[in-house]
Amino acid sequence: MEINLNRVDYLQVAVADQDGVITCFGMKKGEPVPVFKSLPGPKISRLELGGALGTPKEKIFVAAGSEVRGFTKKGKQFLTFEANLAESIKAMYVSGADLFVCASYIYNHYCDCKDQDYYLSGDKICDIVCLPMTKLGQTTPVLACQDRVLRVLQGSELVYDIEVPGPPAVLEINNAKEGEIEDELLYGTTDGKLGLVQVTDTSPVYKWEVTNQKKRGGILCIDRFDITGDGVKEILVGRDDGTVEIYSLDSTNEPVIRFEHVLSESVTSIQGGCVGKDAFDEVLTATYTGWVTGLTSEPQQKEAGPGEEMKMSPETQNKIVALRTELEQLQVKVLQEREKYQQSAQSSTAISSVPVFSVNDKFTLCRDDASYSLTLEVQTAIDNVLLQSDVPIDLLDVDKNSAVVSFSGCDSEPNGNFLLATYRCQANTTRLELKVRSIEGQYGILQAYITPRLQPKTCQVRQHQIKPLSLHQRTHASEEHRPMNTLTLTGQFSFAEIHSWVVFCLPEVPEKTPAGDDVTFYFQNTFLDTQLQCTYSKGEGIFKSDNISTISILKDVLSKEATKRKINLNISYDVNEESVNHTLKLIHPKLEYQLILAKKVQLIDALKELQVHEGNVDFLIPEYRSILEEADHLLEEYKKQPAHLERLYGMITDLFIDKFKFKGTNVKTKVPLLLEVLDNYDSDSLIAFFDSA
Repeated sequence: MEINLNRVDYLQVAVADQDGVITCFGMKKGEPVPVFKSLPGPKISRLELGGALGTPKEKIFVAAGSEVRGFTKKGKQFLTFEANLAESIKAMYVSGADLFVCASYIYNHYCDCKDQDYYLSGDKICDIVCLPMTKLGQTTPVLACQDRVLRVLQGSELVYDIEVPGPPAVLEINNAKEGEIEDELLYGTTDGKLGLVQVTDTSPVYKWEVTNQKKRGGILCIDRFDITGDGVKEILVGRDDGTVEIYSLDSTNEPVIRFEHVLSESVTSIQGGCVGKDAFDEVLTATYTGWVTGLTSEPQQKEAGPGEEMKMSPETQNKIVALRTELEQLQVKVLQEREKYQQSAQSSTAISSVPVFSVNDKFTLCRDDASYSLTLEVQTAIDNVLLQSDVPIDLLDVDKNSAVVSFSGCDSEPNGNFLLATYRCQANTTRLELKVRSIEGQYGILQAYITPRLQPKTCQVRQHQIKPLSLHQRTHASEEHRPMNTLTLTGQFSFAEIHSWVVFCLPEVPEKTPAGDDVTFYFQNTFLDTQLQCTYSKGEGIFKSDNISTISILKDVLSKEATKRKINLNISYDVNEESVNHTLKLIHPKLEYQLILAKKVQLIDALKELQVHEGNVDFLIPEYRSILEEADHLLEEYKKQPAHLERLYGMITDLFIDKFKFKGTNVKTKVPLLLEVLDNYDSDSLIAFFDSA
């Protein structure tokens, strides 16, 4: 990492997406000075810069609700345009006289505020960019959609889909050098992957992809800027866990990370430019709570001469003195207001108003460890978070989480309470990340009660569905050669009704009923890598999976949903005997690894005692010596995976019961024998037990 940047906090603005205020500031003698501030209004969902083609982008366009407003750089409003959409604008792009806006599923193109093109997307639209008029012949809009697809349009028609490895959250045109043909797109996904793809007339050309091996947050913003001054623009990336990254391309055109810095909250916007001081480039970021922060190439300390200590520049010293004075004044003001509030609260006519605060929460499935990441972010410090679940879930360790967790006893039988946990946060924590793992087949609601450090005390609750097949993730296709079990449903139900049942059962399915008469969705189980194919239309649904337990869960849940609506279902199934052994073989490496890990962890205490008693470990066999050497790592891994072995035992038990359930046999009495086989685990003996039972 050769790029050296220093952090500078410029100011904290009222956050545009909350109170609808646009704040524009300039720099004077190193201090931010307001240029203009608009009046409060509806929440702003998007802000883009525009202007006539070939001129600097100096006009400001904002989307709020279904309206687009335009301002000059001095703050004069010159445009109010009502897009007449049924819902709020989620994404927007401005190019000359062309305006491209997207609601959840709808794309609209206007030229000089006149309707041009329209497209209905198959899944939610997260972002839009337009490749300029190039060899493709005309401006080419590209939609980033929730179903892991970039949709390339021409006019109102879909040209083709570009499949990407995660749900794309943000797109950026890849203009690495001035004057290049702009036909490449950078994309960032909600699960933290970064990629580059070239858009041609007929099909995409995939250039490279950076996987998220360090388990960083999802990517929220991307920019291209030449921070090193070598004539080639670097890639600037902002993530929802506060990480800022700078990538450059090596001699083989592969991305290499050159700089990273972690802010305390999610980075909602990132831009390269010259802000604080002439001749010193920097990376400017805006965060969820409104902090505008620069990472500048300007040295914050004067270089020391021979025999001298490093010294702060006079500007930095003056800045620190000014900040201390401002802080003291604010502390006095807070004390005065608190006293005033206490006095007014004691009067008989006082009415206590509940402070309003907004919560930014995300509940996303992580493919790498088959867990759900629950991220809670508040614009003020969080005091505590209470987690309650009416389904059995495991809480997993998160390294970044410094909150203290405590568990309360709860009765699962009468109240349906399976989890009550409280996270007490340290001072100034505005973002909390939790990880949970669910059990497929058990479904319900996970609730988070968020209490910030505000007076009077107030709390908000956020609910998240744990779906019956919660560990399944959307994919683009399934492997044909797998042994599949088939579940077929027929009955007097509409296309919309069966779609609503599938939405209830599986994550990552668009809530809107797809266009057309039928649809096919593909899924992969992130824990076991088994697959599921759902094809359905009015009056018929066909579900295929190489895991018989997946088919069993679907059969039970879909029957319940149909019964609730008083719809009579005809259910038939075709069980493939080979699929059970196939699933056991998929479980085998995971089970073997966990059993070996558990045995090693059990030996650690005894081996440490021997080490203390003998004074050294030379007498131990190499296997035991390596256990002692890796003790900390083994314990950490074991701690990160609570109940992992029990989870695998549970899956094998369900598989055993489901195999015979479809044959009309109840084998629950044989489960203790199965557990005995698992305790002395051997792959062949387990398969033999399944066959002989």
